[in-house]
Amino acid sequence: MTSLPSKDITLPKPVPETELSGWGHYPVVRGEERLGEDLEAITQGVVLTRGLGRSYGDASLPSRSGEAVAGSALADRILSFDADTGIVRAEAGFPLWRLNRLFLPRNWFTPVTPGTHFVTLGGMVAADVHGKMHHIDGCFGEHVTALRLRVADGRIVECSDTQDQDLFRATIGGMGLTGHILEVELRMKRIPSPWIFQETERCDSFDHLIDALKEAGKTWPFTVTWADFLNHGSRMGRGLLMKGRWADPSEAPKDLPRFRHPPTLPPIFPSWLGQPFLVRIFNRLVFAAIRPSRGILHPESCFYPLDIVHNWNNLYGRRGFTQYQCLLPDTPDHAAQHRLLDTLRRLRAPVFLAVIKDCGREGRGLLSFPKPGISYALDLPIDERTQSIVDTLNDVVVAEGGRIYLAKDAFTRADHFRSMESRLEAFQAVRRKWDPHGLLRSAQSVRLLGDRP
Repeated sequence: MTSLPSKDITLPKPVPETELSGWGHYPVVRGEERLGEDLEAITQGVVLTRGLGRSYGDASLPSRSGEAVAGSALADRILSFDADTGIVRAEAGFPLWRLNRLFLPRNWFTPVTPGTHFVTLGGMVAADVHGKMHHIDGCFGEHVTALRLRVADGRIVECSDTQDQDLFRATIGGMGLTGHILEVELRMKRIPSPWIFQETERCDSFDHLIDALKEAGKTWPFTVTWADFLNHGSRMGRGLLMKGRWADPSEAPKDLPRFRHPPTLPPIFPSWLGQPFLVRIFNRLVFAAIRPSRGILHPESCFYPLDIVHNWNNLYGRRGFTQYQCLLPDTPDHAAQHRLLDTLRRLRAPVFLAVIKDCGREGRGLLSFPKPGISYALDLPIDERTQSIVDTLNDVVVAEGGRIYLAKDAFTRADHFRSMESRLEAFQAVRRKWDPHGLLRSAQSVRLLGDRP
């Protein structure tokens, strides 16, 4: 175990308790969030570090009410960049949106990006995020070259694939449970221009949608589909396929993309706007209005379509929502995909938004989510049926040999997670090695892994 000397630490003054939640506004707990520019200081003696709170459920929440967590958002400096290798090193609180605004005009981009740029680099490591390019470029963790952590006993450790590899790989996708991420080093990707060339295709059935997604992945580096799962008839699962690539300089606009300043939704949104029948009408209008198209697209429109409005999660009202994200292995007849679709149809699940992606090889992170198959991200408003819907969907996922994404989960039961995650014992063994007393934990690890609250 290789450790670096820690600088003198002055603990921050206690901060008042406040309400903490993830992006789904569920669950909500009371706790202390310590904010400061010195991550080494504010991570001393806390159970978890959280970034911008964009995990949907309880992954970034303290394990019990009143506990302290560190907030990394003020630790946001670029520490170094090598223009020859593309390797950049930054503090864990550095946000993706600033990385994009700094490097896109210079024709560099992060090799992997999730569906929002309002995340920190530390959070991207902890969740081992993926995106529209997973079938080509894998997870974010495949491009991370080194990490600097504070482990449970207080030491500062530098780890990589050649130095304390077990800690490095368990931290990638480990939801912050192996150590407080202080710094992230990654290899950026050269791009020909900061613009996207995209084609949009309408798919009139679920099979058409899945077939088109798989076919597009053979030649397009960015693929994703939007599907209508509120239309419970034969049209259930129809949708739109978006496929893109970086534009060649000869076809890209000469000007640089102008970055946007999106409006903000109010904290209280009329609950009647979140009725399934209204969303069903909206989905039909969207499908009818969009025609096949091709052309140059702003990179924010391609990668972060929901970021056009700040706090869009307020659309779901006071009760909040959960995003159920699962992955199912695929076969030529798409049998597992149809079983999921049939289950959603039978449950009449209120899926307000459905995003389907094609996934490639499994990442090196011990709990990284994607592997070869089809990923479904399903937004469900929380009501009295949510737990039973998630339970039923997890029955399907376990039976089909799939898995769920921890960064989105709020309702999965421990027995379901153990049944679908064959790598869990290896991950727990690394945790026990580096944190034998179980000091690092979250509300999610209490729920799923049996950690003490």
